[in-house]
Amino acid sequence: MPRTSAGLLLYRRHHERGVEVLVGHMGGPFWARKDAGAWSIPKGEHGADEEPRDVALREFAEEMGTPAPVTDLVPLGEVRQSGGKRLTAWAAEGDLDAAAAVSNTFTLEWPPRSGRLQEFPEIDRAAWMPLDEAREKLVRGQVPLLDRLLDLLR
Repeated sequence: MPRTSAGLLLYRRHHERGVEVLVGHMGGPFWARKDAGAWSIPKGEHGADEEPRDVALREFAEEMGTPAPVTDLVPLGEVRQSGGKRLTAWAAEGDLDAAAAVSNTFTLEWPPRSGRLQEFPEIDRAAWMPLDEAREKLVRGQVPLLDRLLDLLR
């Protein structure tokens, strides 16, 4: 059975830059020197016994260090990411200080086979990006969420 995850695409309307989305640069040594294709919406895996909408809100809080500043979530549906993982996402309009984001961490043996465990943030930084920039920065499997957001806003 494919792994499943849930996430939240927070957006805001900027008077000069148009619609912007909040995305996070994936943390850890594998992503440290990458930029294009190394950003993600706040998301996380869940089991069959968990409600995906609740997981999306929980993961947002864990990865951004603050609860989502929203009450209404609009479903964006599901996308398939590389490796077959399915991501169910919601959109919500809201605002927060991306520079203040503080992510939870994960433990990884690094360097490989060193026996040394290190902690890395799941998201090492967050940023508001116009849709065109986000299209270049997001992992490929999440790009269709931007088109779905645009369809909702029309």
